[in-house]
Amino acid sequence: MSESNEQRIEDSYDVVVIGAGNGGLSATAFLAQKGVKVLCLEQHNLPGGVASSFVRGRFEFETSLHELASYGPKSNKGSIRTMFEDKLDLDTEFVQVPEAFRLILTKPGEEMDVSMPFGVDNFIDTVEKEVPGSKESVEKFFKVAKEIRDAFSYIGKTKGKPDQGVLFKEYSNFLKTAAYSVTEVENALGIPEKAQKILNAYWAYLGLPMSRMNFTLFASMVLVYAEKGGWIPIDRSHGFTSAFDAKIREFGGRIEYNTRVDKILVEGGKVVGVETTNGDKLKTNYVICNASPTLTYNKLIYPQSEVPEIAYKDVNARIHGLTGFVVYLGLDATPEELGLHDYGYFIMDTMDTDDAYDSWTKLQAPKGLACVVLNNAVPGCSPPGTCMLDITTLYQPEAWKDVKPEEYVDLKNKLAEELIIKFEKATGSSLRGHIEEIEIATPATFARYLKLYKGIFYGYEPESWDSIIPRLSMMGKDVYIEGLEFAGGFNRRAHGYSSALADGLISAQLTLGKLLQGGGKA
Repeated sequence: MSESNEQRIEDSYDVVVIGAGNGGLSATAFLAQKGVKVLCLEQHNLPGGVASSFVRGRFEFETSLHELASYGPKSNKGSIRTMFEDKLDLDTEFVQVPEAFRLILTKPGEEMDVSMPFGVDNFIDTVEKEVPGSKESVEKFFKVAKEIRDAFSYIGKTKGKPDQGVLFKEYSNFLKTAAYSVTEVENALGIPEKAQKILNAYWAYLGLPMSRMNFTLFASMVLVYAEKGGWIPIDRSHGFTSAFDAKIREFGGRIEYNTRVDKILVEGGKVVGVETTNGDKLKTNYVICNASPTLTYNKLIYPQSEVPEIAYKDVNARIHGLTGFVVYLGLDATPEELGLHDYGYFIMDTMDTDDAYDSWTKLQAPKGLACVVLNNAVPGCSPPGTCMLDITTLYQPEAWKDVKPEEYVDLKNKLAEELIIKFEKATGSSLRGHIEEIEIATPATFARYLKLYKGIFYGYEPESWDSIIPRLSMMGKDVYIEGLEFAGGFNRRAHGYSSALADGLISAQLTLGKLLQGGGKA
């Protein structure tokens, strides 16, 4: 064997976490706090994955976060705030965004411009004001959503082994709606079409049309935003992911950057170690992988013969979600000067979500935008007299497959200009004369920097057959290689910051249980 191929590091760990995205960070921090000898390996030079920031000129841009669910105020903490403050004591600060969202619908004959407040009662009253006679049906929506929330709480207390009789008696609506789409349940509740359009504005956060989106997941998301508000870190996502890094080290864990895992070594159906692209071989019997199962089973497991057929069937049955296109603007005027008084904007040509979803298959300015003026939540986030605006849309990754390298720059600039014009027309603002800095992220950007398959960061699509309930129901049965768990947006809790953070915690708890049961803790 040549010297270059020899193993350079001989070491062993109780657990190796692959990837310092949201799920990988929460898993590593939990295990380190419990005294587990844990190593997190990250291919990039900083933590967070898409949960990060970058600087252009005078501006530090938030990479991807629009608002965090499940955080909440100190008086009504959500699960993520409880994790950050009470369990991990992270040194990071969040603020609540001022409104739930502003929905601007531009379709002729169906125009709408409404700003929605947080608070369930306030939300319902505002919908009623816009759509008289809708109040009772929207109240039913939130009543069912609360029952779903309570059912999940009950299932959690039973450690995933609920009494079926209790579920049927006390949480019947949870069972009745679990297999249905948002459209099917909202129609059954008698919610008027216009009220549905307002209620469904959050749909882009899950990236699936309402006719296919699982009601359980969507209703849970809307409820947690309405009850606890949307929150963002003052220092961008890089602020809290860096706080994770510091806490992991404080707990005695190890995290290494610029280190890409090339192989998860498996023998006889069991994890025995990992190998990096540098040739470092690390012994471990437990891996938590923040990469997607599709990538892991097809590229990382070594030898490939150790991947069981059921694992391939599992991932091949699933549908990959969406990728993104973001225009980051540093503007030499304040939000007030530009007439931008809201934080979050959903600008839609149509609230026919099937039509909007289909528009993401074409390389054109799509029919839906999600936009954020960060200064309206964090006034000091950019220099005095300036502001930052992010304009985000989504694409099916296949829409970009035939783009030639020589066409790429002109295409992304053309699409960015179309998005800016669409935003100007919808809001009445004038941006193009005030652009000091502009950066454009395409699917190729996310693929290049994060090594994401086709740039996809929306996980697997959460249709009812593959949404949170069936995924959680399969917990334990979905482990096809002993010692291998997954964490993040492609796993049991579906995609999104809060979901990925919570999922990492679940995978870490499961791994710790197996570690203690097997007597393998160092």
